Amino acid sequence: MTRKLLLVLASVALAAPLAAQTTAPSGGGAVAGLGAVYGAGKRFLTQAAEQMPEEHYAFKATPEVRSFGQIVGHVANANYMICSMATGETNPKDGTNFEETTAKADLVKALSEAFAYCDKAYQMADAKGMEAMKLFGMDTNRLGVLALNAGHNYEHYGNIVTYMRLKGMTPPSSQRGM
Repeated sequence: MTRKLLLVLASVALAAPLAAQTTAPSGGGAVAGLGAVYGAGKRFLTQAAEQMPEEHYAFKATPEVRSFGQIVGHVANANYMICSMATGETNPKDGTNFEETTAKADLVKALSEAFAYCDKAYQMADAKGMEAMKLFGMDTNRLGVLALNAGHNYEHYGNIVTYMRLKGMTPPSSQRGM
């Protein structure tokens, strides 16, 4: 698990140049800096979900993997789960599985609401971000949990980029002016 967390943290660090394309939460600091990276990923994922035509939400790159829509649902699920862990709150969508949702409008709404929920987590004070906690049995802090969330979002944005390219589309991060 330590290796996976290191990969996630490296992904977040590599995504930092994208953060310049979005506004960091007010107040500066470590959480705000990570929030800027999260914000860019949020924007790319939201735009991709909006751009993909509904008829392609069932598309799978291969039969063994999630469909485009299932990836969007998975990201929504994970944002609720991980951000509730970071804040210490009860997951407000515990028991809901957005991967089972099929309508584009419902998935775009679920993703948007999941990001709105996570936005609050990226507003925490740095002192709270440094509070120790367990993440899947591993010692970390709340900032580490937020780093996992941002990295996980980018991991699945990478899947979405592939799906969009296979459908002849240009993903948001490659579009002019992004």
